[in-house]
Amino acid sequence: MNDVEPGDLLTAAEAFARPFYAEAHRAYHSAEHVRAVLEALDSRGLLTPTLALAVWGHDFIYNPRASDNEERSAEVFGKWLREQGASSELMAEVRPLILATKHAAPPTTRAEALLVDADLSILGADERTFAAYDATIRREYAHVPGPLYSIGRRKVLRGFLERERIFTTPEFTELEGRAQVNLTAALKRL
Repeated sequence: MNDVEPGDLLTAAEAFARPFYAEAHRAYHSAEHVRAVLEALDSRGLLTPTLALAVWGHDFIYNPRASDNEERSAEVFGKWLREQGASSELMAEVRPLILATKHAAPPTTRAEALLVDADLSILGADERTFAAYDATIRREYAHVPGPLYSIGRRKVLRGFLERERIFTTPEFTELEGRAQVNLTAALKRL
């Protein structure tokens, strides 16, 4: 069987992923988030078919009670890519991109850095958009009691603020200042 090109998989990937992104428990990690990440890359002239596939796959599996969403997303989306006839090279490119969105370690390639920055671009949004994002994250974690949520959320927000830089690629550095302001304000509200 001939390997399918990344661009040829995009429409099928979106059709396959949309039902997952429409799950009722998703308030933020939805198709709207996927579209925002795609737009963040596309508006900067950075969107490639491989990055687009990784964007559709990066939050494919999302359970706010689990800590292995990216690993499971990479596994399930990778299996789907294989079933579609994607090359082993493409699957080897997409998997680490998806895993990079766990935000557990600095990106190791330019493509990973671009995807991570696009995924985090909401942090540098205007105040109103950031507040709406923050509220949707709380809805996704509605099962966590208020005091425990505040402790966990503070840890996440501080983790971003304690980085040398939130955005590591030149194309996203203009969001740094706004992200610092948004994260600091969100911490104060907790």
